[in-house]
Amino acid sequence: MVLAQHTPGSITGLDFFPEFIECFNRNAEKLNLQDRVKGVVGSMDALSFEKESLDLIWSEGAIYNIGFERGLNEWRNYLKPGGYLAVSESVWFTDHRPAEIHDFWMNAYTEIDTIPNKVVQIQKAGYIPVATFILPENCWTEHYYVPQAKAKEMFIKKYAGNKTAEKLMASICHEAELYSKYKEYYGYAFFIAKKINPFQD
Repeated sequence: MVLAQHTPGSITGLDFFPEFIECFNRNAEKLNLQDRVKGVVGSMDALSFEKESLDLIWSEGAIYNIGFERGLNEWRNYLKPGGYLAVSESVWFTDHRPAEIHDFWMNAYTEIDTIPNKVVQIQKAGYIPVATFILPENCWTEHYYVPQAKAKEMFIKKYAGNKTAEKLMASICHEAELYSKYKEYYGYAFFIAKKINPFQD
């Protein structure tokens, strides 16, 4: 919705869950944006867009679902020449980090890497890196862990006594504790890249 309020173009929102898309479309109507903003149910690993039909692909906190490198390469096909990709990705801030947080991330998402290595991947996939910046800490705290804690309370009440639910909540709490302990070593970076035509000899 923020993008739609700052750009004149048409926007298609994509999500795997129909309930999220219903909410998305309701929000567009509330803001009188339904003529330019439409949500569709779909999966990022099988996009239904025409080849070279998009000016911009914007994905925050989601490309990890199919992997950063795969996303770069596959999504490039849907961008017009000179089109842009804007994505956020988990990154290491340092070349070395404590074993506890290193092992946690190697278990959770092996593609996490340093910012320079991510930029190399972007270039190899056929883009010019335009901008890179680290998202502020409050993106994790205020906008992720705080709402998550409220949702966790409701979830625990709903599934009281369910061992699977309790195990899931313990895992989520552990992740939040690790961020508080090791946030100087990792976080999210935002990458903006421009598609270039392949060079031919």
